[in-house]
Amino acid sequence: MSVQPKSQPRRIVMARGAALLACGLLTACGNNLNAKSDYVSADAEPAPATFYLVRHAEKKLTGDDPELSSAGYARAKALASTLSGAKLDGIYSTDTRRTRDTAAPTLAQTGLSLQLYDGHALTEFANELLTLEGNYLVVGHSNTTPQLAEALGGEGGDPIVEADEYDRLYVLTRSGGVIITELRRFP
Repeated sequence: MSVQPKSQPRRIVMARGAALLACGLLTACGNNLNAKSDYVSADAEPAPATFYLVRHAEKKLTGDDPELSSAGYARAKALASTLSGAKLDGIYSTDTRRTRDTAAPTLAQTGLSLQLYDGHALTEFANELLTLEGNYLVVGHSNTTPQLAEALGGEGGDPIVEADEYDRLYVLTRSGGVIITELRRFP
């Protein structure tokens, strides 16, 4: 016959009491969370968004901050036409004449204001964009646009050909927390 020490039953009572207290606290916390209408789960999916990323259109080959060439102005108008049904919520550009001029026809078409971003701070800018929902055009450069696509969680693809590739349009769609990349061409 074994004899249990007198302290054993006391430990069991204390353990049961602690378990009941823990269950009560969990129930109270759970009820409190369910009662809050503004509670957002950490696992909530981000809102849908589409990001249209392009390199600036053809530029003149003179000066430190060149304007668009006549072909570039035509391409900027073609971009506006391509995005006419996109229902844009914002348009971003680096602060160079060629990127601002590329965005200009789309700005005129939508009535939106141009928002500038720093092409040297792509990670920070991507993090800012990822907080948004809606549709956004971003005009950048051959050495920033693929990198921005990757920073947003998409695919950058092959490097943009500096000399003559001005028609690449990245369409990054966020749905269900996943970024889908589509590469298009526009005239």
